[in-house]
Amino acid sequence: MTELSDAIDVIVVGGGPTGMMLAAELRLHGVHVVVLEKDTEPPPYVRSLGLHVRSIELMDQRGLLEQFLAEGTEYPLGGFFAGIAKPLTRELDTAHGYVLGIPQTRTDRLLTERAVALGADVRRGVEVGGLEQDDDGVLVVLADGPRLRSRYLVGADGGRSTVRKLLGVGFPGEPSRHDTLLGEMEATASPDEVASVVAEVRRTQLRFGLGPSGTEGVYRVVVPAAGVVEGRTETPTLEDFRAQLRVVAGTDFGVHSPRWLSRFGDATRQAERYRVGRVLLAGDAAHVHPPTGGQGLNLGVQDAANLGWKLAAAVAGWAPADLLDTYEAERYPVASDVLDNTRAQMELMSTEPGPQAARRLFAQLMDFDEVNRFLVEKITAIGIRYDLGDDHPLVGRRLRDLALTDGRLYERQRAGRGLLLDRTGTLTPAGWADRVDLVADPGAALDQPAVLVRPDGYVAWVGDDQEGLDARLARWFGAPSGQSAADLVSGARAGGA
Repeated sequence: MTELSDAIDVIVVGGGPTGMMLAAELRLHGVHVVVLEKDTEPPPYVRSLGLHVRSIELMDQRGLLEQFLAEGTEYPLGGFFAGIAKPLTRELDTAHGYVLGIPQTRTDRLLTERAVALGADVRRGVEVGGLEQDDDGVLVVLADGPRLRSRYLVGADGGRSTVRKLLGVGFPGEPSRHDTLLGEMEATASPDEVASVVAEVRRTQLRFGLGPSGTEGVYRVVVPAAGVVEGRTETPTLEDFRAQLRVVAGTDFGVHSPRWLSRFGDATRQAERYRVGRVLLAGDAAHVHPPTGGQGLNLGVQDAANLGWKLAAAVAGWAPADLLDTYEAERYPVASDVLDNTRAQMELMSTEPGPQAARRLFAQLMDFDEVNRFLVEKITAIGIRYDLGDDHPLVGRRLRDLALTDGRLYERQRAGRGLLLDRTGTLTPAGWADRVDLVADPGAALDQPAVLVRPDGYVAWVGDDQEGLDARLARWFGAPSGQSAADLVSGARAGGA
């Protein structure tokens, strides 16, 4: 059975945080989205433990932050590159200067609830077996026989992405060099003994940890594995954990009664392309890297925020011709930088003498505030600047939350639309009013006359002239009512914009 081509706008393959964030972003714009997830139930394991500043800001912009704060814990934000703890001497340029500790299982649930509440059609226990595309859409063949057709498809199905493989997109990089065992289990050792041994071992082995999981008497255990397992499809045993704990810590802490057990590697790979026609890749399907710095889930959620409004614009028919291509152009370099900084962190966490010497030197460099801040902004993703063809220092950067005469900036971004914040009282989005909201507020806490902010929170224009604004509106939001974007841009250039 094949669903008609006009029945589904976008199929998202993968029901993890990237896929659910994307589904929710698409639903904000009325896109009919179906999420296909091969697992019948959400996975119990906790790979990610928190959200960084930029992801926290995104949740605030979409009205989700209170729910996340209620289920997480705020931790002071400081330098933590390669596990080197350094305090920040000045606050970051954000209203959310903290790390939000929240297990991935809760993040998954909250984002799933959000997508479903907005009307996403989530289908579990459904696996993709093949796909074909033409100029009008994508045909998906499910593993159990049925077929679906949609206008676009996004593979958000993890590092072993079926979608990426079916597309034939290369995934170059380095294979895993170190495997790590990860699980939750009880222990007979006293809390004092656990804390004492962990503190001693972590003086040299930063890939080791044993700490409370949040459930009384249950510990989250992280310990280097004995070797590298190809494919990592076999679940480790409790005895594997006991053996490696004895090797690394000299004791197995009497671990027993596991809640779940898993393993992960440190492969570092990036897809050669993020888009092939009407099929796109996001999250771990587009990039994998070591978990050092806790950037993986955050990177995928931010991929979704960048792609969602652009894909919705393509579905609605108002997207400029190259808008979808800007997704790869903007997000590929960001992921590439994450791959590099996690490579560097893994080297600095090695127990070998050379990397340990480099680590000591690096720790000294991080005593310089500018170095420490640079690294914190890199890991938390607030240092990102997209190349949007404008040399104004604010263009291409995300805009922090600002106080308005009536409320806050982020409260005005709940609908996922563009926003013109105008302090001059002379500017208007006019023909783009169906895509861009106007906040005319001379009292806004902004040191610029006006800014145009994209739905993902990044500044697309700064200025005070209508012609320059119109050109940028056309660049990012297509043609206004009754006029082509090309004509508008040509007119603006002729007028000196």
